[in-house]
Amino acid sequence: MGRSAAIDGIERVMDIKTYMEGVGIAAREASRATARASTKAKNDALLAMARTIRERRDELLAANAADLEQARADGLEPAMLDRLTLTAKGVESMALGLEQVAQLADPVGEITGLKRRPTGIQVGKRRVPIGVVGIIYEARPNVTADAAALCLKSGNAAILRGGKEALRCNQAIAACVREGLRAAGLPESAVQVIETTDRAAVGHLVAMPEYVDVIVPRGGKGLIERISKEARVPVIKHLDGNCHVYVDDDADRAKALRIVENAKTQRLGTCNTAESLLVARAVSKTLLPEIAAMLQAKGVEIRGCDETLKLVPNAKPATEEDYYTEYLAAIISVKVVDGVDAAIAHINKYSSQHTDAIVTENYTNAMRFLREVDSSSVMVNASTRFADGFEYGLGAEIGISTDKFHARGPVGLEGLTSQKWIVLGDGQVRQ
Repeated sequence: MGRSAAIDGIERVMDIKTYMEGVGIAAREASRATARASTKAKNDALLAMARTIRERRDELLAANAADLEQARADGLEPAMLDRLTLTAKGVESMALGLEQVAQLADPVGEITGLKRRPTGIQVGKRRVPIGVVGIIYEARPNVTADAAALCLKSGNAAILRGGKEALRCNQAIAACVREGLRAAGLPESAVQVIETTDRAAVGHLVAMPEYVDVIVPRGGKGLIERISKEARVPVIKHLDGNCHVYVDDDADRAKALRIVENAKTQRLGTCNTAESLLVARAVSKTLLPEIAAMLQAKGVEIRGCDETLKLVPNAKPATEEDYYTEYLAAIISVKVVDGVDAAIAHINKYSSQHTDAIVTENYTNAMRFLREVDSSSVMVNASTRFADGFEYGLGAEIGISTDKFHARGPVGLEGLTSQKWIVLGDGQVRQ
């Protein structure tokens, strides 16, 4: 038996395994309805969810206030409290997000690559939903609405398991989601938010391949490592974001300063923030001191190689571990390298294969970097902070994948679908 956390002051005792199996069965059944749902029905549900969220704003804020009170009592860190906090503006953003997803093109049913074969048959691919998507996330209650929207629009059913710190608010948002589904005539079980905070629920969710088709974990490295280790269901994941900016021999000075500043300092705690800076030796004596001074003026600690220490006052020695580290803080590792060959080799060794950028005016070096850096997003003369579903024109994202199969990089509506082969004939038989 597992014991759930208090929900509205009432504690419930449940058999976690039985409960999760019930959730899985309901999701599998609902996935068949969402897979065949019309674009209009899905959009109607999303718009109804948005209306309900606006109408119940005060309820959502009250639920969030109760979550925050409990989180403070539990000693939650300030950064987590910040992510947990929902404001009136945040509620409106959730509603707008649902409306934006409703405006996106529906990927389901798209037929591509249709070709006529010598036998007369036509062969192509049709885009289809994955089925049941399980999403495990921490802190941010807005993920509940975002995940519900993306899964529904892509024709999937969703099982959402938020962090215990946002339980009340997640359940209040879930009620708005159910109302929207009901208004559009879709099954309420198309989006289910797990009602228990018992960690055993996660263990069951990631080990039910008969009911769940893919798991998307959104959270810290510890959570994702646990999910990856325990899962019997495919996982779309990235463990960390050790992103690099390489300033090439032929870099434009102004572009280099602007890109490094934005990539590192616009936001420190995101997975697409630059954590490592590589500078070509030919320009290190002129460019590195200027870039480092800019970063230090913004409070960023420099941890560098021996050459960096000679060029940058107050820099600290970098260890081997520093070059592997996603700091999520005002720290950056720096290394002077021979050129593009050494930069690519360094990145392919130390990078987490998330996002890496080159600053250069050299076309050949740019093309080599794009071709040879083995990461999910590779950029030329642009900040790593652009590695985001919205910035890529996907409308929204469910997460970022550093895996190489199925989905890679920001995962939007198309990443939550698959393709199946279709054959159109007119009575042909194989000879």
